[in-house]
Amino acid sequence: MARVKRGVAAHARHKKVLKLAKGYRGRAKAAFRVGIEKVEKGLQYAYRDRRNKKRAFRGLWIQRINAATREHGMTYSQFMNGIIKAGIEMDRKVMADLASREPAAFKALVDQAQAALK
Repeated sequence: MARVKRGVAAHARHKKVLKLAKGYRGRAKAAFRVGIEKVEKGLQYAYRDRRNKKRAFRGLWIQRINAATREHGMTYSQFMNGIIKAGIEMDRKVMADLASREPAAFKALVDQAQAALK
């Protein structure tokens, strides 16, 4: 039986890793041994941060809504309570967008929330 020569497969694997390591600093972009560690760590960060991104954006939307509602004399929690009681089903992403781009439309939402609280 003929022996298996693995140079082609190893070279392909090295190329794949070094392609992913493009843009890294120092030996991480050039040396396979260092590069593979950095690439694996980078993929771990990417996996983790795909979930963390959702948290971060929700926090940002809440901050924007809170800032806009305080201009109209309400807090975020009062506003959200009023929105729920008014039966308005709108997600925070859309509300934050309204708050920054359409202040008049957001003011109408605040008025509806205040009316529902009374």
